[in-house]
Amino acid sequence: MKLLSVNIGQPRPDPRNVGAVTGIDKRPVDGPVRVTPAVATGTGAVGLAGDRVYDVKFHGGPDMAAYAYAREDLDRWETELNRPLPGGIFGENLTTAGLDVNGALIGERWRVGRDVVFEVCQPRIPCGTFQGWLAEAGWIKRFTQAARSGAYLRVIEAGEICAGDRIEIVHRPGHDVTIEVVFRAVTLEPELLPRLLAADALPAEIRELARKRIG
Repeated sequence: MKLLSVNIGQPRPDPRNVGAVTGIDKRPVDGPVRVTPAVATGTGAVGLAGDRVYDVKFHGGPDMAAYAYAREDLDRWETELNRPLPGGIFGENLTTAGLDVNGALIGERWRVGRDVVFEVCQPRIPCGTFQGWLAEAGWIKRFTQAARSGAYLRVIEAGEICAGDRIEIVHRPGHDVTIEVVFRAVTLEPELLPRLLAADALPAEIRELARKRIG
């Protein structure tokens, strides 16, 4: 398991909102990137130096400090969409190889390189900016039905990462709530919501959604 590329956002006009800016256009960078916990919410803060988000209502903060997507899933989308998809094009900070990102457990921890430890936190929910960026008709529906969402990560231990770094799973919690299960529960299969309460590391808003389903 390894990190194929570290991708940092380039500010671009939001194809959906005239006058707005998006950081979804992420490009691989050379050399090490500093990773620190994103402690602020509503500011655009993320965990990777040089990167930020602009839709601060729905993105950024400690529970979305970094976004990981598997190269294997990008390859599948390349075939299905019949177009090249370079690392970073889905807005991911970390393009991985050999790691089952969607099968990762909530609260699972990955050591990347020598020092950095990330914690798997929640799935990515597709939005209009994502669809506008890819310019694929019906993309939100298609992405949702595939349930290959990728994972948002918290930063547990700071340090530096760079392309080629080894990824090691250093902790797996004792439940069965994966990124894919959470994604399905909050999109097309709400009957799965009560199952999510087994995962203490989920963000509070998702756990509250699950509690309401029980109530």
